[in-house]
Amino acid sequence: MADKRGLKRMRRRLSLRFGADAPVRVAFTEDVTDSGLFIKTTNLYPPGTRVAIELIMPDESKVRIAGSVRWTKKVPPNMIHLAKKAGMGVKILRVESGEEDFRRFLEGVQTSKSQS
Repeated sequence: MADKRGLKRMRRRLSLRFGADAPVRVAFTEDVTDSGLFIKTTNLYPPGTRVAIELIMPDESKVRIAGSVRWTKKVPPNMIHLAKKAGMGVKILRVESGEEDFRRFLEGVQTSKSQS
């Protein structure tokens, strides 16, 4: 399947918390862009579900995001580390707090990719 994004995914593992009402479940990102992210988890929400996300940046600052689940891929919990993509793709609807930290993070990842 072709990648429909205009922006290249940036493979980056960040700690995060997420949930439908409040960010209570712990997980990690696998890739991030300014328009979305992939959450590696076995705790899936159906596509269309609004989710609250709290990303933990490398400098420990927190970025709060409102997102919408776009797609999911379910795998058994004991297989999550072996599966290529196990979790859910989330579209970023808005950055609620920490937007400057998030932008700096994205710019830093893009800069380090272009220098490698």
